[in-house]
Amino acid sequence: MNAPQENIDPFADLSKLRLSQTFTESVGTKKLLTTVPVRKPGKQEFVRVRSEPEYRGAFAILELKEDNEYYLLMPNIAEAIPAEFRSMMLYTTINRQRTVTLWPVRLPSSDGRRDEWQRSAQESAERAMTTWVRIVGNKNLGAYEIWPATGNVPEPEWPEHTFQDLLRIAFRERIIDGFDHPVLKRLRGEC
Repeated sequence: MNAPQENIDPFADLSKLRLSQTFTESVGTKKLLTTVPVRKPGKQEFVRVRSEPEYRGAFAILELKEDNEYYLLMPNIAEAIPAEFRSMMLYTTINRQRTVTLWPVRLPSSDGRRDEWQRSAQESAERAMTTWVRIVGNKNLGAYEIWPATGNVPEPEWPEHTFQDLLRIAFRERIIDGFDHPVLKRLRGEC
């Protein structure tokens, strides 16, 4: 039987305690995508938009501004409450930290009119399909300014999820599919 070693300081050589940089690769881990925020990009974050048409779509969206939440409406609900929602294009985005989001951009009204905020947001999303950009709101201009990255930024590494998967994750508890939904009750003043 070996005698226990006394007075050995395990912190004397930290290289013996540290995990290698490739530890997560060697144990076969993969990050699960369990949250997909629905929001416009932050003014200090560079984003890319997934360029394939199947990674975007137009939907009826109800925005609760005071709660900073977006709800997806079923078409029959949207038809019944046209004043409560906006038609929005949801774009799949990713930032430099590899956070995937859905970016809601308002679509033109039924008469085809749109303001400069809508136009510049749409233009920003289209530009972000080919290059990393920052989108910064300028109240004096009444529009978003587009700031392309000037460095040599690598192409994004998109997760292996379909747009349907991303919608399911983003709106899993925020889809309004009936008139008795708590959000609609709240808007009617019933709760």
